[in-house]
Amino acid sequence: MFRSFSTFNYRTWFLGAVVSNVGTWMQATAQDWVVLTELTDNDATAMGVTMALQFGPPLALVSVTGWVADRFDRRKILLLTQSILMVFALAVAALLLTGLMTLPLMFCFALAFGITNAFDAPARQAFVSDMVTVEDASNAVALNSASFNMARLIGPAAAGLLIVAVGTGWVFVINAATFLAMLIALALIRVNELLPRVKSKGRTGLAEGFRYVWARGDLKVTFLMVFLIGAFGMNFPIFASTMALEFGRDADGYGLLSSVLAIGSLAGALLAARRDRARVRVLVIAAGGFGAASVVSTWMPTYWTYASVLIFVGFCTVTLLTTANGYVQTTTDPALRGRVLALYMAVVMGSTPIGAPIAGWITDIAGPQAAILVGGIAGLLAMAVGVTWMLVSGRLRRSEHSRFKLTLDETMPISVTRTDPVAFSDEVASTTPIRLPRTD
Repeated sequence: MFRSFSTFNYRTWFLGAVVSNVGTWMQATAQDWVVLTELTDNDATAMGVTMALQFGPPLALVSVTGWVADRFDRRKILLLTQSILMVFALAVAALLLTGLMTLPLMFCFALAFGITNAFDAPARQAFVSDMVTVEDASNAVALNSASFNMARLIGPAAAGLLIVAVGTGWVFVINAATFLAMLIALALIRVNELLPRVKSKGRTGLAEGFRYVWARGDLKVTFLMVFLIGAFGMNFPIFASTMALEFGRDADGYGLLSSVLAIGSLAGALLAARRDRARVRVLVIAAGGFGAASVVSTWMPTYWTYASVLIFVGFCTVTLLTTANGYVQTTTDPALRGRVLALYMAVVMGSTPIGAPIAGWITDIAGPQAAILVGGIAGLLAMAVGVTWMLVSGRLRRSEHSRFKLTLDETMPISVTRTDPVAFSDEVASTTPIRLPRTD
């Protein structure tokens, strides 16, 4: 399960990421609570707009961010983006502590965080593959998710308590301090031990990555499933904060719901780390589980029964995202990995600007349960998309030995378009179809 820890660079990265991620979750909790209760009168739509501004740039800038992640030194990119994010956190803290923060200013900072994260995310995701071997890449991605969700256990609950005790401004100060852990880890990375990678020198940019994804049915289905759940089901800040208010809880109640969600998320990430490879069928099962658990959560009559169902929601969410991330990383041509991951991150993060305002609007007019129900239906629809693709592609079929039994053919080859890295130039790179065994 922890085989990636045998690599010094990955161990160092992991430790820095855990500390930094705790601060990130603390800040996310504080920001949502500020918008919902301090800058507005429980306005979920304003909260949705804030999320849209923060997660919109990865979609708007995807043509640039993926190319940057493939073309330049990813470690240096991360040193720059993490430093900028630290400065922004300190600026927000200063405005909150002096009482000068306004809703328009918070919108501006949300956009600034989003633009910086648009460059940070694909470089950070692809940098994992620079630190470990191809065989350990899926394990490293899963452990990265475990790190993120370990922090999610601590961060929101700690933020909730700190908001009640000392106010939201100090939460941003603490987050700024945690960025130092990631910066120190990046400084300690042994550059000579990073795996050599193919750098694209052409200017085809995102178009080449898009053509690569378009030529692969498995990636298109993966992206569509993640989009449906990301847009309509993964608006947890809106759901958890408004449900906390629905049950008469304060900031600590909101933080606790986020941490409970992380219990299932961490379990899903650790289970994914045990798998030797990422499989598409796991995505389908996780999407269905997410949809079912979300629908059930809308029927829960009390705070604690709702919190208990969130464990299963978190488990299915991280199982889906970790498997999708690992599948994309391990089956993509190394020369295009940054651009394909930028497309993937645009789908994951860029779906929020579409879904978050809708979720906020539904919450305002019909209540949080209605918005959660829409997300659950999206999860079931994502499962239907995956099952339909498996049937149409011939992957799932009736067993030859039993009339009512279905079998999943995992050895059936698929056609993958792979770009020859030496062909990158000012002209469009030539592509050569190859046949690979099914990887799910």
